[in-house]
Amino acid sequence: MKRAELAASLGGCVLVVIALVIIWVARLGIPRELYVSELGAEGMPTARWFQVALVLIVVGGSAIAWAGRRVRSRGRVLGAWAPAVSLWVACGLFLFASQVTCSEGCPLPVGDTFTMQDFLHTLAAVLAFAAACWAMLQSSFARDNRVLSVFSGTMGILVAVIAGTGGLLSLFRFEQELGSRLEFIATTLAIAWLVVFGGVLAARLLRETELPVHQVKQAVR
Repeated sequence: MKRAELAASLGGCVLVVIALVIIWVARLGIPRELYVSELGAEGMPTARWFQVALVLIVVGGSAIAWAGRRVRSRGRVLGAWAPAVSLWVACGLFLFASQVTCSEGCPLPVGDTFTMQDFLHTLAAVLAFAAACWAMLQSSFARDNRVLSVFSGTMGILVAVIAGTGGLLSLFRFEQELGSRLEFIATTLAIAWLVVFGGVLAARLLRETELPVHQVKQAVR
């Protein structure tokens, strides 16, 4: 079982890193400021690649969540369910967002640009970010893992503040270029946290199993 969990955590990290690279390459390939979701809008040259990146995050994140399903938080509220459950909820919402994309320009569902598709995509993305931030908060109170606790607490606050600020700027149609940059930063930080979360799990599993290097490579395969 531990070898399967090790493979899931390492494999999940690899998939999530690939997804982050795809998102960065896609974003840098567009010569204007835009919100991350617009990369997947129909008609955009990055649409298919962005969809692939989201699916990789879903698969990789789900694998990491399974490997870390025994991580629990202190406290009645945060410990009501494992951070893995929050991650699975976020992955499910991101999967929905990957299939129900926003329109070009990725407007929020307000004003003359309102469409039900934009509303559903934006709602799923916002709730997914909220679930991911909750997982970070839960992990910041994780039992017997100080490194994960400190890192998760810091990243959770950063992602929530940065993403929230970017979202408000978009909602009020103010400094949208800055808002799009903030959203991209928050997305990068959230994905980076997931990779570190998986890496911490893998490191713990390696210590527990004490597998030789060649067996670790076999486990990943």
